[in-house]
Amino acid sequence: MLGAIVGGLLVWFLMTNVSGTGEKGPSGNNETLGLADKVQSERVSLDISNDVTEVVGKVTDAVVGVTNLQTVRDFWSTSETTQEAGVGSGVIYKKSGDKAYIVTNHHVVEDAQQLEITFDDGSKTEGELIGSDIWTDLAVIEIDAKHAKTVLEFGDSDALKRGETVIAIGNPLGLGFSGSVTVGVVSGKDRSIPIDLNRDGIIDWQADVLQTDAAINPGNSGGALINMAGQLIGINSMKITESTVEGIGLAIPTNLAVSIIEQLETTGTVNRPTMGVTLLDLRSVPARQQQEVLKLPEDVTDGVVVTDVARNSPAQQAGVQKYDTIVEMDGEKIEDMVTLRKHLYNTKRVGDTMTMKVYRAGKLLEIDMELKSGNSF
Repeated sequence: MLGAIVGGLLVWFLMTNVSGTGEKGPSGNNETLGLADKVQSERVSLDISNDVTEVVGKVTDAVVGVTNLQTVRDFWSTSETTQEAGVGSGVIYKKSGDKAYIVTNHHVVEDAQQLEITFDDGSKTEGELIGSDIWTDLAVIEIDAKHAKTVLEFGDSDALKRGETVIAIGNPLGLGFSGSVTVGVVSGKDRSIPIDLNRDGIIDWQADVLQTDAAINPGNSGGALINMAGQLIGINSMKITESTVEGIGLAIPTNLAVSIIEQLETTGTVNRPTMGVTLLDLRSVPARQQQEVLKLPEDVTDGVVVTDVARNSPAQQAGVQKYDTIVEMDGEKIEDMVTLRKHLYNTKRVGDTMTMKVYRAGKLLEIDMELKSGNSF
């Protein structure tokens, strides 16, 4: 009997203390708040600023949309309308007096009758194409300086390190995604990418580019690749779209672009040296013709064949002849027209003298040539 009484008292004591642990408000009711209730009842404000957001905030006004407008004739009438042929991106890199200058890609402005520039705040203005260069895929546009709120300075692309954080800003998939920001790292430097400029299946050029895993999609072309100091270190140019490849974006390094941009800005064109010849890759010449016409030694398998020499050209003045096979320039082996063009455009200037080694009728000759200005070989 005594044990039952003691047990009942213990149960009453425990129940009273457990149920009374909550705090009571003025009404005397328990106001126990769980963690979830506290989170829901409080308004939380977080500061999510970081290095990336700070950099983007400083430079985003310098990245613009570039709309390529072309005139289209109606099939059933003589009327013409102006239509959007494509949209890319651009970067304001300079203000001078009442003018400001934008760098973008050549393929963004190619064949444009008009250019419309769209800014980060949605405002628009007309742009004037000053010059473009198909070989480097660069172009310069001029606008009124009053529209340029921010100007990006050029950084040193040679100083970049693999794994370094970079930010890509542009308009992927058109102006509906203007000012899009992606973050990645420098995946590689000094990448050489084969380019078929006229889409004839023959490689015309090898572009030297930066590789990044920051997403670069159609519409990003001409946009900014910047470092964490907010400097422009690359012009976004292209993306490998093979189904087996993901996350490879490419950009033109600023250290390669600056001299081209300056020439386009001041003269509207790029002054390149020329030899005055028409060329053909030796690999395209049938083996029988290599032996019977060119009379090349059997161990010569790479080079470029001269198929024509222009009158009064540097080549003619130097004594170059039809069917000469160029195998070396200034000590550099010439394998094909791509390596020849890169040597000519990247290492020589108008007025320079170039030393070539050529095979003529089976004999190896050395020829010195003074280069002149021109837009072809």
